[in-house]
Amino acid sequence: MEQAVDTNIILRYLVGDDKLQQQKAQTIFQKAKDGKISLVIKPLIVAEACFVLESFYQRGREEIADAFEVFLSQKWLKVEERETLLALWDWYKKNFHFVDSYLLSWAKLNAGKIVTFDKKLLSSSS
Repeated sequence: MEQAVDTNIILRYLVGDDKLQQQKAQTIFQKAKDGKISLVIKPLIVAEACFVLESFYQRGREEIADAFEVFLSQKWLKVEERETLLALWDWYKKNFHFVDSYLLSWAKLNAGKIVTFDKKLLSSSS
């Protein structure tokens, strides 16, 4: 049975501001790495984690992107839309919001187009 990982597990794992919860998160991820449990990472959870890391923890986009590039690359995690999520960080680092970065990544990988009124997003997707 797959288990969906909530934002707070990822935040405790990455930030470590609550050492007990960070240790529990590390244990959960180790169980997944050892094949004892199956964890799934949803794109919506990654988006929320980015927002919290930026707004509450005041982390820079470079640091956030670097952490997620490593985290989402772990083959022992089932990451929904992994390719799209891994391809969005260059736009994110260029100050595009996570959702805009996601759309740009999706459009590029799928030879698709973005329908938007956002001129910056539109010009970046061509």
